Amino acid sequence: MAWSPRRSAGRRLQLPLLCLLLQGATAILFAVFVRYNRETDAALWHWGNHSNADNEFYFRYPSFQDVHAMVFVGFGFLMVFLQRYGFGSVGFTFLLAAFALQWSTLIQGFFHSFRGGYILVGMESMINADFCAAAVLISFGAILGKTGPVQLLLMALLEVVLFGLNEFVLLSLLEVKDAGGSMTIHTFGAYFGLILSRVLYRPQLEKSKHRQGSIYHSDLFAMIGTIFLWIFWPSFNSAPTALGDGQHRTALNTYYSLAASTLSTFALSALVGGDGRLDMVHVQNAALAGGVVVGTSAEMMLTPFGALAAGFLAGAISTLGYKFVTPILESKLKVQDTCGVHNLHGMPGVLGALLGSLVAGLATSEAYGDGLERVFPLIAEGQRSATSQAMHQLFGLFVTLTFASVGGGLGGLLLRLPILDSPPDSQCYEDQIYWEVPGEHEHLAQGSQETETQA
Repeated sequence: MAWSPRRSAGRRLQLPLLCLLLQGATAILFAVFVRYNRETDAALWHWGNHSNADNEFYFRYPSFQDVHAMVFVGFGFLMVFLQRYGFGSVGFTFLLAAFALQWSTLIQGFFHSFRGGYILVGMESMINADFCAAAVLISFGAILGKTGPVQLLLMALLEVVLFGLNEFVLLSLLEVKDAGGSMTIHTFGAYFGLILSRVLYRPQLEKSKHRQGSIYHSDLFAMIGTIFLWIFWPSFNSAPTALGDGQHRTALNTYYSLAASTLSTFALSALVGGDGRLDMVHVQNAALAGGVVVGTSAEMMLTPFGALAAGFLAGAISTLGYKFVTPILESKLKVQDTCGVHNLHGMPGVLGALLGSLVAGLATSEAYGDGLERVFPLIAEGQRSATSQAMHQLFGLFVTLTFASVGGGLGGLLLRLPILDSPPDSQCYEDQIYWEVPGEHEHLAQGSQETETQA
């Protein structure tokens, strides 16, 4: 399918106009509403005898750096496995995250840090904005290669609002615990993207399987993303938790869970693989499932053994998902999940929510001591029993799935508008439609299109 000159001109204008519109509107809202918080404002910080060493920056910035690297490097390079979509994977990750962190600063700010008519920002708001960006990038993984940048920005515009609303309902109204975001980030992002992919289903892509595959060096680059995510995931889960034992425990549980999920991934990949050989797709993704599965429970008294067990189970489920569940999703349910987010984020996210509910239900003052007030303040104050907290955790999962499903459906309808810049079937998973690419790659891409047209 060739682009007409008129449509090509329209494509040329859509992205610049939308970028300028969104950035301009965001800048105006920042000017009106966003202000420094007490830790950042010169006048407020120096009003009172604070030691500079007490500033939130020195406690939170190392975690923020790790989360930031995960979002921009980890997620970006994890998705470069497609042999002709490396620019799109890394480049559109960059674009989406840069917009989402601004937009989510506003949305989350209105829900969580709106004081005296202003949104007060500091280190914590920067971390939370990156968490929201991570959810958007998870959804991006489900529709990778099948959408244009204009569609992706509109997806982010809608998803950030729904993410903020879902997070507010869970954390502020239901008061569930979900520090590492098994529900608010992974489950929400995965099922938002999966429903979106279902609405945007393209039956003709069945004929283009070869373009959805990887080559040797693209898989190698994708492993860069995996290693970045694997190394920094303890920071991701622990970044928003209370300083002290809670943050320490969260990092430790995540660390052990990731190690166990890696071992189970290698074991199951060799078991179900042809001739007992390992599949790099499994290693790139399922080895990370341990970080997802303890997102809700890592700050709780999960115990090191519990972390190992959860991680091992998550790695196994994720690997089996790539082997057996993904083909069923596409053939029976018409969900074309490009990156397999259902296996890395969806199923482990749901499992993590269930694990969080179980561990919350087992919480006792004997196990937590005085620390119960930091982890489960409502239980410590006698306002809730451990069983009641567990039921609230379960209800939080239901709420998240509802927001994600409804939001994904609405997002799909929005992205199907005919005026939007959507790549034709023959040019999905191809960089050249949106990027200047080296001549060799462009020649190869054109040759493949001609072959498909003749076929």
